[in-house]
Amino acid sequence: MDYLEKAGRVLDIEILELQRLRQRLAPNFTTAIELMKQTVDGRGKIVVVGVGKSGHIGNKIAATLTSTGSPAVVLDSLNALHGDLGMVADGDAVLALSASGETEELVRILPAIARFQVKIIAICGDANSTLAQNSHVFLDVNVEQEACPLNLAPTSSTTVMLALGDALAMVLLEARGFQKEDFAKFHPAGMVGRSLLMRVHQVMRPRQALALVGSDTPVRAVLKSMTDVRAGAAVIADGDGKLVGIFTHGDFVRHFQNDPKIGERLVADLMTLNPVTVHRDKLAVEVLNLLERHRIDDLVVVDDDYVPVGIVDSQDLTRLKLL
Repeated sequence: MDYLEKAGRVLDIEILELQRLRQRLAPNFTTAIELMKQTVDGRGKIVVVGVGKSGHIGNKIAATLTSTGSPAVVLDSLNALHGDLGMVADGDAVLALSASGETEELVRILPAIARFQVKIIAICGDANSTLAQNSHVFLDVNVEQEACPLNLAPTSSTTVMLALGDALAMVLLEARGFQKEDFAKFHPAGMVGRSLLMRVHQVMRPRQALALVGSDTPVRAVLKSMTDVRAGAAVIADGDGKLVGIFTHGDFVRHFQNDPKIGERLVADLMTLNPVTVHRDKLAVEVLNLLERHRIDDLVVVDDDYVPVGIVDSQDLTRLKLL
């Protein structure tokens, strides 16, 4: 048995079904986005309901919506008629998921949901189903073939449903102007949250950990300063304490290959003038952008007067889990 070939068949079938979904998005998708945006902008929430595998997909869609600034809750269709309908309020939007559109538990609660002033968006595979006919917007997720070799287990159908949910959440995110900083508010413990909420002065090595020297310092003495503080770079300042340059261990190695007596030369002759800097109060994400854009390992931190107050070593970002 060729396992890779069979795995490829599964993926090919699901890819084909996703392509079919792509071709039939308009115009109902746009209507659904506008409806969801009106709901969230009006301080309402999105109520997601589904049963079985559709319920599992619904949980993921609700989590994605909530984490990107569109409040969503999951309504358990089995308990809805026993009190859980209390989470539904006028002005909400209901996202109902069912491959067939005839799931008994879901169809049974539709009349109760309809008593509220809510809009129902049906994600199902049959435009003539009970669910589709009782919704305000119908999003078609029908599939011609499941990836299951028996054409029984929900595979292509759940993949298409999940992808459509992702599309709804991401387009809604853009429509509402949701930014990285907003994302960080909901993910403060993650890498993105740390990089977007922390400031440069919180991740830099402080001034006392700087190898800070004058431009008339011999390279030999500069290397000693770097060794004393275990730094890979020295920061060079003028008589007023303002930044003028940087000299890295890499600079030393490159120059040493051509001049073994480099230790006696002044650092002013070999330093990099006007190095890349970042202000101490900038967001830490700016550090990530600068290091990547300029392909450097050390970033000098300055204050309002262009006085060096610290340095960011790319190795520190790994320790701080920002990389």
